Amino acid sequence: MPSKSLSELEALVGDSRETVAGFHVERGKVAEFTRAITDSNPIYHDVDAAREVGHERIPAPLTYARVSRFPRYQTAEGDLYGFDLGFQLEYVLHGEQRYEYERPLSVGDELSGTTTLTNVFQRNGGRAGTMTFAVLETQYRDREGELVLTDRATVIETEGAVDGDADADVDADANESGEDDRAKPTDDSSVSTSESVDPVRSTADVSVGDPGPRIVVSDLERRHFVQYAGASGDFNPIHYDEPYARAAGNPSVFGQGMFTAGIASRVVTDWVGLEAVDTFDVRFQSRVFPGEDVIADGEVTAVEADTVTVDLEARTDSGETLLSGTATATLPE
Repeated sequence: MPSKSLSELEALVGDSRETVAGFHVERGKVAEFTRAITDSNPIYHDVDAAREVGHERIPAPLTYARVSRFPRYQTAEGDLYGFDLGFQLEYVLHGEQRYEYERPLSVGDELSGTTTLTNVFQRNGGRAGTMTFAVLETQYRDREGELVLTDRATVIETEGAVDGDADADVDADANESGEDDRAKPTDDSSVSTSESVDPVRSTADVSVGDPGPRIVVSDLERRHFVQYAGASGDFNPIHYDEPYARAAGNPSVFGQGMFTAGIASRVVTDWVGLEAVDTFDVRFQSRVFPGEDVIADGEVTAVEADTVTVDLEARTDSGETLLSGTATATLPE
């Protein structure tokens, strides 16, 4: 339980503070980040390819704002955007992540961010005990003060470690961890493949029930989690330090939730184009371990006027759901 009472936490709702300053979207960092999420789309490194699809500058992937968590961009101390919520950080989980885009982030942007605590509540989590939820909304603005992106993160503090996990990006209702053989070594490099479908460029191109591209990243290794840590700034040792992860009760190190989200985001951008995406929203449910595959799919669930809604899922090759989510895109009718 937090050291602050629920009424004390509720009194903080509405508080805001600057949390990000001088967040430069750098060409080299965009290229590094796209490699980390296994995205080979040329728009992220080739100006001509970006301009062909309507970008004036090289854009950044949908989940690139995670890079703002590097200490050099942070103006607030602490792991919860500078808010003193009384959470025990060893029992904090990343439950949901939502992005709302005014436009794509692009190379050359310099952004600042202001974070607001928008909600706090509690519910019973069964084996996790009483779970305390905090919703933190960060608005990123460019040099001109124009809103570019709204980021909403839901963090959860449980009464104790869930499945022995000290700080995993998993939902509090996630299934129990797998067997030790999930940590089996592999000699092969991971392979990212995409079962492509025709790109969607107008609402006339799609109907409810249409499947999107399937993204498969196979034979993951610990080095992929290390690569994502270096690209994103998520240096929690539970994702790359085997003794640390096992001491915390896990069968092995495991992938960051936002690593999986980055892979899942490719379903949307490969299908409707980065520039069309309005929202990207994921809920973390379980973890991916070395030796496993990530398989991400999408399906159209609504077509209304110029808006297409896609439901997303990422799962392991054994069928365990890693995350579920939704994305919306605006397309010509």
